[in-house]
Amino acid sequence: MVTISQQVKDAIKGAILLEVNGRKFFNHAADVTQHESGKKMFRFLAEEEVKHLKTFTDLFGQILGSKDWKKHLSSHDLEGEAPLVEKLKERMKREEGKGETEALSIGMQLEMDAINFFQNAASETDDSVAKKIFTDICDEEKFHYDLLQAQHDSVTNSGFWLDSAEFQMDGKW
Repeated sequence: MVTISQQVKDAIKGAILLEVNGRKFFNHAADVTQHESGKKMFRFLAEEEVKHLKTFTDLFGQILGSKDWKKHLSSHDLEGEAPLVEKLKERMKREEGKGETEALSIGMQLEMDAINFFQNAASETDDSVAKKIFTDICDEEKFHYDLLQAQHDSVTNSGFWLDSAEFQMDGKW
């Protein structure tokens, strides 16, 4: 068994719970989304969470010297609906017909929370393997955030702001 700090163990536990909750939310979002492309995107994100979960469970198994990592988490953490997912479902219901755009907004918040979590976990560990995994997953979460942001902009017809003017406002050409 590899020796590892409690800090890294806690970070991996947190990462596992984050991925489990993310998968549950994205599957729910796919279920309530009417547009086929939206369903596909949310299912894709749910599958990405499964891939991340496998990465963390493999790492946790290496650290503990056992594949039985679930005994280190309480059963309610992995079974049924997570309290976070329940809160998000209620938020989507309250939006009265705006559930799909609200799902995108919630998904963006989940991804931003994941980015922050993995950045902090990477910066706080001295374990090079865990640091690389946390950094790589963080990069994937950034891609997911950008995907959701682009979808949100498309659905709401909000587009993108330019970072520099393409013309002058003073009348000089």
